[in-house]
Amino acid sequence: MKIGQYRINDNSPAFIIAELSANHNGSIEVALETIKAAKEAGADCVKFQTYTPDTITLDHRSEHFKITQDTIWDGKYLYDLYKEAYTPWEWHEELFEACSNEGLTYFSSPFDTSAVDFLENLNVPAYKIASFEITDLPLIEYAASKMKPMIISTGIADLEDIQLAINACKNVGNDEIALLKCTSNYPAPIEKSNLAMIKDFSEKFNVITGLSDHTEGFIAPVTSIALGAKIIEKHFILEKTIGGPDASFSMDKEEFKVMVNAVRAAESSLGTVDYSLTKEQLKSREFSRSLFVVEDIKIGEKFTHKNVRSIRPWHGLHPKYLNEIIGLQSKKAIKKGTPLDLSHFELD
Repeated sequence: MKIGQYRINDNSPAFIIAELSANHNGSIEVALETIKAAKEAGADCVKFQTYTPDTITLDHRSEHFKITQDTIWDGKYLYDLYKEAYTPWEWHEELFEACSNEGLTYFSSPFDTSAVDFLENLNVPAYKIASFEITDLPLIEYAASKMKPMIISTGIADLEDIQLAINACKNVGNDEIALLKCTSNYPAPIEKSNLAMIKDFSEKFNVITGLSDHTEGFIAPVTSIALGAKIIEKHFILEKTIGGPDASFSMDKEEFKVMVNAVRAAESSLGTVDYSLTKEQLKSREFSRSLFVVEDIKIGEKFTHKNVRSIRPWHGLHPKYLNEIIGLQSKKAIKKGTPLDLSHFELD
């Protein structure tokens, strides 16, 4: 999978996305400063959301449209929340250009087909399907038909939902698919992360996998690296004092930078499957055990468990030979503290 200048595969570093979401708080100046801060914090990409209140819901005051899900937004109507949170479409071109100027990749989550058309005109390199849109198969199919990489969050999805979303992409000939494990709580408790799903996604669906994370801190992103995550998405805010609908579960610049460094350190720790010893390991091996003479031995005297032992350091024979040499006669007089070698044996 290639997104902008980044190739994402089993051998690549994780692609780290700073999610702007509503964290501009209605100010394009804040959005532009946030993009600069994301670059400084080590992000590879900034992701946006492309919708208006009218493309995502209805301005209706019935109970159907009031949030009562024990969330940080409870009591608000959907239309009011999205009116507060959306990124004006007329900002997109300037924000995308700012990302390019910073050397950042950018793309967006479309929430209806008109958003896909709009983003196509701006030549985005990929599409992200948000967790709550995974059941909108016509939207997924339409976005996938543009033949760009599809990154799909799974925060409210069961197995059938995921398979149907993948099928929607493949139905139009697009198999450039990534699945992100997501827990759609805001913020999400760390114990509900269920990161084991990342590895299962890879094995079951044969796709690139990653994490769209709403937990506090960086434990979940770092842990996900060991499970094969190749995409990490985290909400990013210039300063938490800005406030806004997503501020409480977003990382500021310093927190994000710590996360990026921790992710890169985790990646460097994984290494490759290799049973040969490094130069450092070979040097350290000198502190391992080997066979030494631990009591003076005369010529012709037999080796016993009393006069030969496996001790540190590694200068004598491998301890695996101990039982084989017990009972053999010494060809030489050997002083205590001498590493045992083949020249000491009386062989038949």
